Amino acid sequence: MSDKFFFKGRQAIRENHVKFGYETNAISKSGSKKYPLTLVVTSEKRRQEVEALVAKAHLYADISVDSREGAVESISELTLHLNKSETVTLDKVPGRNDPCSCGSEKKYKKCCG
Repeated sequence: MSDKFFFKGRQAIRENHVKFGYETNAISKSGSKKYPLTLVVTSEKRRQEVEALVAKAHLYADISVDSREGAVESISELTLHLNKSETVTLDKVPGRNDPCSCGSEKKYKKCCG
């Protein structure tokens, strides 16, 4: 036998992360047909207003009316979707050796860069 250490691979098997409660294959997008938003409103008139907002945003929602005394409206899921910011895209910065965009026919690094 030799004194050298031979690596036989990982001794302890790595536990699968699915055991910890993470869903890896399922994408649960709220507001879709499969996962509709759950909203609670206090009157039938308000329900019609919220339905119009949901339809305008192309979302799906289960809207229930709670007309009890002291009932609280719960439409926070809808407001999150409506106030979501758009993706920011930046204009491409010209490379150093590209022609300058000001029209001087010089390279960008010699003119505006």
